[in-house]
Amino acid sequence: MQILTFLHTAIIVTDLEKAEHFYSDVLGLVKIDRVLKYPGAWYQIGDNQLHLIVDVDAPKQPKHEKWGRNPHVAFSVSDLDAAKKQLSHYNFPFQLSASGRSAIFTQDPDGNTIELSA
Repeated sequence: MQILTFLHTAIIVTDLEKAEHFYSDVLGLVKIDRVLKYPGAWYQIGDNQLHLIVDVDAPKQPKHEKWGRNPHVAFSVSDLDAAKKQLSHYNFPFQLSASGRSAIFTQDPDGNTIELSA
């Protein structure tokens, strides 16, 4: 077997409206049409996609104090200071990378960890 390319990451959300606000308005991702009938949303990010899958009964994953040690999705941003301002504007907390890298970690309304790296 030979893996050819990365296609998408799927994460579980419990409230699609709150999740879409976070990914569309706060992070500014571009929502695209999806062909599946179960509740969710898809976002295009470069050549890849992020799929939100609704499961209102999804159990919460244990979270470490340092968010970067949780399972997470990482996005490259052009301006980390602008990302910090955007998150603060919408009242989403973030943590600086404990490694000292130019990166921050935030969490969506369901506690899924998102890394933003410059």
